[in-house]
Amino acid sequence: MHYGFSGATIPPEAKTVSVQYFQNQATLAPPTLSQSFTEALRDRLSSQTRLGLVNKNGDLNFEGSITGYLTSPIAIQSTDLAALNRLTITVSVKYNCTFDEKKNFEQSFSRFADYNSAESLTTVEEELIRQINEQLTLDIFNRALNDW
Repeated sequence: MHYGFSGATIPPEAKTVSVQYFQNQATLAPPTLSQSFTEALRDRLSSQTRLGLVNKNGDLNFEGSITGYLTSPIAIQSTDLAALNRLTITVSVKYNCTFDEKKNFEQSFSRFADYNSAESLTTVEEELIRQINEQLTLDIFNRALNDW
């Protein structure tokens, strides 16, 4: 029998969760991205489940890497001038549930945020990364613990 908390379906015998450090393998990504994404995922899991956060070998374990960090124009204003740019971050995730191997998965998740091309990426980057991390961690949480 599974039980739900914040909509999560967690095996009742699961007591701990671990999130390994997500290494940055994406070119052009800021050096702080690995830390901020890893912490965002840990925060989501500790705030939305009853599981204790451990450094390694949790009953539920998340690991992976940041594989993509790309900014690109999306809305063209006039010839060769973009009105909006899009920052896209992709993470590769391996999830392991000690109690139900049918729940295990390896999957890539991508999310993006748009910003005005009049702004430089460096001025909006921190906020965009925060927004994207929030979306990515929700997608990963839902995939692992909400059966979608």
